[in-house]
Amino acid sequence: MPTRAVRRFRTGLSAAAVTGAALGALLPSAQAAGADPGPTGGRPDHEQRLQRQLERLVAQDDGPPGVIAVLTRGDRTRVYTAGVGDVSTGRKPDLDDHMRIASIAKAYSGAVALQLVDQGVLSLDDTIGSRLPAQPAAWHAVTLRQLLQHTSGLPDYSADPEFLSILQADPRHVFDPRGLLDFVADQPLLFSPGSLYEYSNSDNIAVALMAEAATGRRYEDLLRDLVYRPLGLRRTSLPLGYRLPRPYLHGYDVSPPAEPEDVSEALGTSGIWASGGIVSTPRELGVFIRAYGGPALLSEKTRKEQLAFRPGDSSEPAGPGTNAAGLALFQYTTRCGVLHGHTGNFPGYTQLAATTPDGTRSLTFSINTQTSKGNKPALLARLRTVQEDFACALLKDDGAPRRG
Repeated sequence: MPTRAVRRFRTGLSAAAVTGAALGALLPSAQAAGADPGPTGGRPDHEQRLQRQLERLVAQDDGPPGVIAVLTRGDRTRVYTAGVGDVSTGRKPDLDDHMRIASIAKAYSGAVALQLVDQGVLSLDDTIGSRLPAQPAAWHAVTLRQLLQHTSGLPDYSADPEFLSILQADPRHVFDPRGLLDFVADQPLLFSPGSLYEYSNSDNIAVALMAEAATGRRYEDLLRDLVYRPLGLRRTSLPLGYRLPRPYLHGYDVSPPAEPEDVSEALGTSGIWASGGIVSTPRELGVFIRAYGGPALLSEKTRKEQLAFRPGDSSEPAGPGTNAAGLALFQYTTRCGVLHGHTGNFPGYTQLAATTPDGTRSLTFSINTQTSKGNKPALLARLRTVQEDFACALLKDDGAPRRG
């Protein structure tokens, strides 16, 4: 079992009007469908510059074996890749490769909860005590709003020594995801709810449990009916095991001078569930973020609550530009304009999904190794620089910055 991946599992946890018919319109050219255009491929100068940035990223000693960046503007999609999605075969990353989206899964739990708010089934002011009375009394005053914005003060179960010990002994251990908060049930809140921001995996576990309690339905079924089906997401799922659907973007632990170690299926995901367990593809991730980060899924009233951003509070890892935290969504203010999105990291993967506020344009950026502020911070800094350049390519019209 890959030991480096086990050691970094804790880090990964911490980061950890679109229709189905519209999906077929996303690829107007062979290049967008995944054809290899070569180093320049006859592309315009600005596209060649973006391509070279990806090539430099994978050329770094500690860089990812591969990267895929997808820019979508309306019905036009441009796919950029560098390196490989599978070291053993040399196969390039592909738009329809399955991959672990890590903590971007938190946005999916936000999509479920906020739609239930729209339906009047949940309220942002509902508390843990009212919906989950069996949880510790010390947590009962925490609201759904605070959970979604990481201001709850809940202790992070993924840092608990007993939880980590189980993973160390068996990285593919199958947890009961609905019992993950039990690992910290004897702990008080870290701070008064609403007073501080602290990114915590416990928050979105509690969000999913509150959605289940309010509806009497399994979270997986709520995802299917409120997210997958309305958006036509046929390759998106929440597995509890360690296997990935085929084909998939292989994830690697890159620790020079050792050769990259394939950790794609080294760890089970029952221990991250609603906080980071979703598997999707670059194509479907773009569809989701345009809907959730744009106006398609929520009423104007609920979206106003979603977009009440707290300046300076970052996703994990931080996204491009200056970060601010909303409800299971972050604002990234780049030098070229504003995007809404989410990031995530997990052993083998680092992810960004972002959209313009009107939901018409999106960027997904996936590398097949892990980086965060606690794991390869220099690589993360380089990655954020490249992501911001891609964000500018997305936002600019004929060289003029486009602001949301």
